[in-house]
Amino acid sequence: MSSNKKYWKSVEELDGNSSIVEALRNNEFVEEIPTDEFLGNEAALSSSSTTRRDFLKYVGFSTAAASLAACEGPVHLSIPYVLQPEQIVPGVADYYATSVFDGFDFANLLVKTREGRPIKIDNNTIAGAKFAANARIHGSILSLYDNMRLKEPKLDAKNASWSAVDSKIKSSIVDAKAKGGQVVFLTNTLASPSTEKLIADFIGKNPNAKHVIYDAVSSSEALDAFETVYGERALVDYDFSKASVIVSVGADFLGDWQGGGYDAGYAKGRIPSGAVGSKKISKHIQLESNMTLSGAAADKRVAMSTANQKQALVLIYSIITGSSIANSLDAAFKADVTKAGQQLKAAGAKGVLVSGIQDKNAQLLVLAINQVLASEAFNTSGTRQIRKGSNEKVAQLVKDMNAGSVHTLIMSGVNPVYTLADSKLFVEGLKKVKTSVALSLKEDETASLSTIAAPVPHYLEAWGDLTLTKGTYSLTQPTIRPLFNTKQFQDILLSINGIPGTYYDYLKAFSASVTAGSSWNKVLHDGIYVGVIPASAGGTADYTSAANALAQAKSAGLELVLYTKTGMGDGQQANNPWLQEFPDPLTRVSWDNYVTVSNADAKKWGLSNEIVANGGLNGSYVTLTANGVKLESVPVIVQPGQAVGTVGIALGYGRKAALKEEMQVGINAYALYGGFNNIQTAIIVKADGEHEFACVQGQKTLMGRGDIIKETTLEIFNSKDAEFWNEKPMVSLDHQEVEATSVDLWGSFDRSTGHHFNLSIDLNACTGCGACVIACHAENNVPVVGKAEVRRSRDMHWLRIDRYYSSESTFEGDNERKDNIAGLSSSLSTFNEMEKAGDNPQVAFQPVMCQHCNHAPCETVCPVAATSHGRQGQNQMAYNRCVGTRYCANNCPYKVRRFNWFLYNKNSEFDYHMNDDLGRMVLNPDVNVRSRGVMEKCSMCIQMTQATILKAKNEGRAIKDGEFQTACSNACSTGAMIFGDVNDKEAVVTKLAEDERSYHLLEHVGTKPNVVYHVKVRNT
Repeated sequence: MSSNKKYWKSVEELDGNSSIVEALRNNEFVEEIPTDEFLGNEAALSSSSTTRRDFLKYVGFSTAAASLAACEGPVHLSIPYVLQPEQIVPGVADYYATSVFDGFDFANLLVKTREGRPIKIDNNTIAGAKFAANARIHGSILSLYDNMRLKEPKLDAKNASWSAVDSKIKSSIVDAKAKGGQVVFLTNTLASPSTEKLIADFIGKNPNAKHVIYDAVSSSEALDAFETVYGERALVDYDFSKASVIVSVGADFLGDWQGGGYDAGYAKGRIPSGAVGSKKISKHIQLESNMTLSGAAADKRVAMSTANQKQALVLIYSIITGSSIANSLDAAFKADVTKAGQQLKAAGAKGVLVSGIQDKNAQLLVLAINQVLASEAFNTSGTRQIRKGSNEKVAQLVKDMNAGSVHTLIMSGVNPVYTLADSKLFVEGLKKVKTSVALSLKEDETASLSTIAAPVPHYLEAWGDLTLTKGTYSLTQPTIRPLFNTKQFQDILLSINGIPGTYYDYLKAFSASVTAGSSWNKVLHDGIYVGVIPASAGGTADYTSAANALAQAKSAGLELVLYTKTGMGDGQQANNPWLQEFPDPLTRVSWDNYVTVSNADAKKWGLSNEIVANGGLNGSYVTLTANGVKLESVPVIVQPGQAVGTVGIALGYGRKAALKEEMQVGINAYALYGGFNNIQTAIIVKADGEHEFACVQGQKTLMGRGDIIKETTLEIFNSKDAEFWNEKPMVSLDHQEVEATSVDLWGSFDRSTGHHFNLSIDLNACTGCGACVIACHAENNVPVVGKAEVRRSRDMHWLRIDRYYSSESTFEGDNERKDNIAGLSSSLSTFNEMEKAGDNPQVAFQPVMCQHCNHAPCETVCPVAATSHGRQGQNQMAYNRCVGTRYCANNCPYKVRRFNWFLYNKNSEFDYHMNDDLGRMVLNPDVNVRSRGVMEKCSMCIQMTQATILKAKNEGRAIKDGEFQTACSNACSTGAMIFGDVNDKEAVVTKLAEDERSYHLLEHVGTKPNVVYHVKVRNT
């Protein structure tokens, strides 16, 4: 019967009278709706008395028009697409293997994209891809969406077409050849075989052309030494996992020394392993001036000037080789350095020495010592190709420019007007260059003064290839269409070489000659090809003469040590708010650089830091003079561990061009980088005024609270039971002392079914690098609040890395001092002194995020149940329920909850990239952007765990151990953070939770956290 039903609107329609039905249809809307006329007239619109019926007509018409427009074919330049590519599933992330090298940082990556938008950087963990992303590379995803990027090519400061730019470059090259002028390519180290070949081919056809390589932060002395001995301009690659004794003389190898990337190998040797009672970890001895990440991790740190470091290197050379070269090392350091040399010699092939001293003789001694040791960690075959600059050639280029010899200067990946100490001389020379071309992401200090400012694509928009270490070949592939009218440097090289086609075509053909036996698609998918690494030819030099020359080094007065910070690096990403707001791991200061001075020198010069009434940190100003340059109003941080007679300041700050006003912070210390030497003789004079710092951690020490960061020595670890060095906290119950873990304030339930997540953090492996902090920012849409709000303790980081100094020379000494306190007066005076860090303290890092307590005190005080406990162990937030009472934050013993004091997104007062249309493309659609008045915190990346569960369910399989990840555990290159399901009894995290070194933070409070820490063991 249902098939015989007939629906009708009138009797005429029922009777089938077609003429009447047609007339009714035509007369239903007799008048044309004047949509454009009416809606376009603001005066008529404001004075209208539109009826509900007419309003619905307008809405219906506009909706229909929008629907019809959506049916049109795709516009290729639009974002987003209309017709969905078949390989993309909405809501499911795609990953692309790529690699990056920007002249300073490098890594093998997986790029997470959503609906065609790159939104996060992950590490490529395929075999052969050994370089993980640091904090800056994780932050580089935000630089892609920087609205201050150069969007169009400019010729003589006016927008121009690419054809006009290409024509200008070609004609200038022809003119240079006719007039006998030089054509110079000034680039950073390229590490790109195909690009180097294109330049070499051009130079081969044009004898008046040459290529000058300029590294803003120089490794020229180490390159010179290696080239002298091994005949190759490259850097030694070290594998610290193969070393049982590591001696570092002024090399921050856990920071930016030689580009970094050594932390994973180092961490492998720092985890106690072996038979019970005889477990081993590597021994790390650090001789340095500034307090660094490497010094903070060291078992033995000796703070000394660079002049003394050179003498120490001579002494160690004498011990290792058996020579008797006199040195003038200060007597205070001789015992420690002699012991270090003896331990290194005893280790033999399991020992390694590294040095960051910018002196060719010092670097020659490093090669000699490791050769004599036959160090297994010393790799001269698979050398690093990421630094090839020559200080001498750069200096000669500046002379040639000022002499008028350079006709055409093509610059790529460099900003010498900002980074050269004698930039004024470079600028004068630039005026004498007929045609200058700056290929740059921004109209920076150099591009703004060049004839042509040519925008290049971000590495996530570009094709390329890289040989980071000899024997490996990586591909860079675009993960998004270019956002602006950009062109790659390589396409310009193809053009001036007269080679038809695109760089993509050239690269594809070139890679086939390198990756023999492996297809293009295979290398593109994996991101890396590992070929045969040729054996090192070996070599030698006059090491004795080098040692004698180094022994003559003398201190010329107060030493200024120039360095790069973990967050800012060489300053390329100065317009990146994630990196500006990232607190320095040691000083815990963001949005600034500053002079670091020792406590003794600070007292001598009348300099200080103080915590003011609002909790902010203030510091003195100084006038700093070095290299004939005077810098006014430089703020001061009194840095524990700074060698007396030395001061430090970070490069990479003080930029102005192509930066938002709020990013123009700090002092440009490159002006002090004379002769490309990071050691300068300085004069400091106290200046008037106080600087206001944005510091996220006012407290410096643990004051003997050893239950927060538990640590012990390797000797005690092996000789005593765990109850001695990992004592369980006790509480009083019914007048009896019982273990804190045995007491419950709430009833427990069975958590053995389903998933139950834990995060394990090994304090032995954590170096404080901060990659996890930036990765968390990217994954979870954490807002940037700016310097003023950070100063008010309103920073929004879901994950912080607490840094603690010992008050005595060791943390063990702090604990003993606390235990010996007797009486109230002694307590007050002692604890007052224990608030102050020691002059050369031990350092400990501790990542702290929401502990996801099974008995969470935040959950019980929320009046609207906005925070609750999930079945899988996470402490969860329902943002729409939160009314902002902040009771939860008050009741959290870990202080990990963050409150949105303002609406940070779409707010012109907080214009930090993610608030404009372009910047919002970086936001993760799987995570809510929180609004004003809402509390937020670490979610244990529940969106990632749920995606893993869904994927396994769709594939009809069990989840494998290691598939569950959080942003922080995924970013951690050292393995300090391991995430997983403790209900999987074979999971690594389950075994770590049961390890004898495991403990919980503030365990005596009874919160029963799902984050597990591991006792730090020092090989003192």
